[in-house]
Amino acid sequence: MEALAVVAELVDDTLLDLLPSLRVVVNYGAGYDLVDVEAARRRGVVVTNTPGVTSAATADLTMALLLAVRRRVVAGDRFVRSGRWGSDWADEPLKGDEVAGSTLGIVGLGRIGTAVAQRARGFDLRVLHTRSRPDGSPGYRPLDALLAEADIVSLHVPRSEETHALIDAEKLALMPDGACLINTSRGQIVDEPALVAELVSGRLQAGLDVFAYEPSVPAELLELPNVVLTPHLGTATEGTREAMTRVLVDNLLAVERGDRPPNAV
Repeated sequence: MEALAVVAELVDDTLLDLLPSLRVVVNYGAGYDLVDVEAARRRGVVVTNTPGVTSAATADLTMALLLAVRRRVVAGDRFVRSGRWGSDWADEPLKGDEVAGSTLGIVGLGRIGTAVAQRARGFDLRVLHTRSRPDGSPGYRPLDALLAEADIVSLHVPRSEETHALIDAEKLALMPDGACLINTSRGQIVDEPALVAELVSGRLQAGLDVFAYEPSVPAELLELPNVVLTPHLGTATEGTREAMTRVLVDNLLAVERGDRPPNAV
């Protein structure tokens, strides 16, 4: 059986034409936005991913970025390592923002967004979200209202035509001064130049695990004190990667047996 395992690689008509005997593309990760699923379907190629097992690790990293930005963890680490820790250690610019009692707006309340909401309540955060529910449960806000009300906004929507540059300059302008944007979803969800401009101005803060043109990171961000940057670490734990591998293998074996794989997309 000819199979193709991919991690953040473009799978389109051009590549698929080179592999006429291909039967399955197994995406190592939950997001499969770089795989042209329709092009694969036309050729009878099955596409699978590894959802579910990535939720906890990505939610944990989201909270880590939130805490790192709001409580100035990275700036404090640099301060200590530089040998500048003296009598002024509690003064600016190391003063952070409160976490408990703040409002967290979750854009996309799927598996990962829900896991973030569960963790956020443990930190006494007030949680808003963009998913309307039939039971009228509290916390729902339309996107614009959520952005205007939240102290922290965390993005958890998949990349698609509808979500490309969802958070553009107009949406960023709705966020209050000093608000924090966390992105562990996809860099293309945000208009990156517009975000860079807001961060350079110092009006907003951010914790970013993903970028529009990975591994390229906008140079303007590298020395900013109001941004914490990580290299797409959402699923980067030993346990999660092992679980992703097991799911990937299960999908492969199902295709080889002639069965429908458990995570076909």
